[in-house]
Amino acid sequence: RCAGRVEVFYENQWGTVCDDHWGLENARVVCRQLGCGVALSAPTAGHFRAGSGPIWLDDVNCLGTEVALSHCRSKGWGNNNCHHGEDAGVVCSGNILQTLWGFHGPPLVPSVDSSSPSMDTPAGPAEVRLVGGPNHCSGRVEVMHDRQWGTVCDDDWSFSDASVVCRQLGCG
Repeated sequence: RCAGRVEVFYENQWGTVCDDHWGLENARVVCRQLGCGVALSAPTAGHFRAGSGPIWLDDVNCLGTEVALSHCRSKGWGNNNCHHGEDAGVVCSGNILQTLWGFHGPPLVPSVDSSSPSMDTPAGPAEVRLVGGPNHCSGRVEVMHDRQWGTVCDDDWSFSDASVVCRQLGCG
């Protein structure tokens, strides 16, 4: 099942989301963004074990209809009064095709736009998808820009770049 601690990528570093005000509306957005079906629950208090590194988001307030977690209001990037025992999680109805981590569930990693230092106003997501492969974890890389999908040029494309895309999509 698609279930785990929610993590976001910002300023070239993975970090967690604090569970203050975390609820089903927030989980709905994460599950939808990851293509994991509908949200069944929004576990709190580090249910999927405490993460490490920065706590990027706190007081996330989604309506439940947003297309991405980065469209929800929050305190802004890195502004929090939390510790990792308060890391937020989600349980979605869909399945993850492969096990990504060796504990209670993989970190779920919605894509976010790291260009905005604050989320007091919603920021557009850095949406990424793979097209033309046999499953959602392989194919041609495309990104959403100005409400249109486009391809990514392979000039200077590296394994590191591919790894970021794979992690963003929850593909290991």
